[in-house]
Amino acid sequence: MKFIVDAQLPLRLKVWLISQGFDAIHTDDLASEWNYEPQDTEIAKIASEENRVVISKDRDFLKLYILQGKSPQILLITTGNIINKELIILFEKNFDTILQLFKTYNLVEMNNYFVIGHGE
Repeated sequence: MKFIVDAQLPLRLKVWLISQGFDAIHTDDLASEWNYEPQDTEIAKIASEENRVVISKDRDFLKLYILQGKSPQILLITTGNIINKELIILFEKNFDTILQLFKTYNLVEMNNYFVIGHGE
């Protein structure tokens, strides 16, 4: 499975994903390569073309998911403000569940208390 981590999430998350054996990029990688911050539609296009799951706190990806219907898989993080260490701990605790949910759902949501799949 491949991932693209959105700008409002830490680079540390990308590093953690790579340490778990996954292919992961961060939008900051794209920004430094392109010399500008990619827009949500560009991120969604890259995710679709490269078969990457978008990990984001940005609800605009939810809108893209609903409007386009065939958007990339999205892991929506709805924790609110959280320190990076706590975010990584949430990923460590819930990542197996997240991976299982992506076998059925294209939209998975994780917050401080639960992980749930939406749609089909």
